[in-house]
Amino acid sequence: MYKGSCLCGEVTLELTGAITSIIHCHCSLCRKNSGTAFATNGFVNTGDFTITKGQERLSEFSFKPGRTRYFCKCCGSPVYSSNSDDKSRIRIRLGIFDSDIAEKVLSHNFVTSKANWEQLETSLPCFEKHEPGR
Repeated sequence: MYKGSCLCGEVTLELTGAITSIIHCHCSLCRKNSGTAFATNGFVNTGDFTITKGQERLSEFSFKPGRTRYFCKCCGSPVYSSNSDDKSRIRIRLGIFDSDIAEKVLSHNFVTSKANWEQLETSLPCFEKHEPGR
């Protein structure tokens, strides 16, 4: 089981399943949403994910139709995002977890969109868009 919380601790969560398809995403949207050079995202099954405290503290933002980002309205921490085309899973930023993560990052994605000031030094595979098979 993984446990997580936002920066201020008003929202807490638990995950009872695995995290899949973990990537470092360098697209401009992930950079803007995280305020960093890239965001580390993974997918979790919706049924394995529970907000254990602070559901009422979540606010939402939809940049694209059918895709909603949920964040703590107290501290602004991104908590998860959903896609109405795939209700079986949600995307989560791995930085929200307080527990150590057993799964490993697969790749760097959207590297041609990376910030010009970032120096990408990695032994992980790099892709211009999504990783193959997604």
